[in-house]
Amino acid sequence: MAICNIPVIDLEESAEKPQEVKKKLREACEEWGCFRVKTHGVSSSLMAEMKKVVRSLLDLPLEIKMRNSDVIAGSGYMPPSAANPLYEGLGLYDMASSQAIQAFCSQLDASPHQRKVIETYGKAVNEVLMEIAEKMGESLGLEEGRCEHYFKGWACQFRINKYSFTPQTVGFSGVQIHTDCAFLTILQDDEQVGGLQVMSKSGSFVDVPPCPGSFLAILGDIAHVWSNGRFGSVKHRVECKEASVRVSIASFLLGPKEEEVRAPQELLDSDDRPPLFLPFAYEYYKKLRLSKNMRAGEALALLHAPSNLES
Repeated sequence: MAICNIPVIDLEESAEKPQEVKKKLREACEEWGCFRVKTHGVSSSLMAEMKKVVRSLLDLPLEIKMRNSDVIAGSGYMPPSAANPLYEGLGLYDMASSQAIQAFCSQLDASPHQRKVIETYGKAVNEVLMEIAEKMGESLGLEEGRCEHYFKGWACQFRINKYSFTPQTVGFSGVQIHTDCAFLTILQDDEQVGGLQVMSKSGSFVDVPPCPGSFLAILGDIAHVWSNGRFGSVKHRVECKEASVRVSIASFLLGPKEEEVRAPQELLDSDDRPPLFLPFAYEYYKKLRLSKNMRAGEALALLHAPSNLES
């Protein structure tokens, strides 16, 4: 298995070399559908403390974790399943909302310290998500300073993941092949235990080794639609590499809460670049993927605009 040498985006460089960073970011979004992010402004101490909190929450008794109920489809606790027997996860929908964070923490009997860490981390990561999303828009030529408008009011979520790997499961799948339903994911992966793999343009999976202090940015199906097909939506999976517990934190910029998902008018052209997809609500698409068991972007084919089917 090859090691993935994906692009690295230095957010501090964007102020000094804006055009160079925009070009590199666009190429990463088009060619890989993912990239590493460094100098993102979230302190290593906060990332480490959040990981401690996450481990303690995932070690809670099942009856407590089951209180983490769905707000939207698939947003709450996910126990091990037939498809993903080695995986379980907790979810917080609308992590930008202090009220939602407090409700999540109350469900899990989180301590005052744990609540503070989760709220601080959620705020910091939400800012990173928005900054990257805006820079992705600017990389497509959208007006600098106005990209904040496109993502204003979009829902955010985080999911904390646990993979219970044993000697008997080495070589097995930790989580099945999928694309993310969201616009953008930033992943704080396990600093010690690898296993994440992404699919390259050639169709082969490559390992993405841990890189402490960084986030891995992953583009999802909504990014493909919003960019009118310009950005890729990367397929990825987790493989069991060693007998150990693997923990990660995925934070998502999902999509509009009230409005429909559609490409900005500036990215469309009636002749050369007509809309590739029909407008749709994020929750509708999430439920469509779940109901059809289409976890790797296949459901987008059901939403192609008439006469504008992609080749």
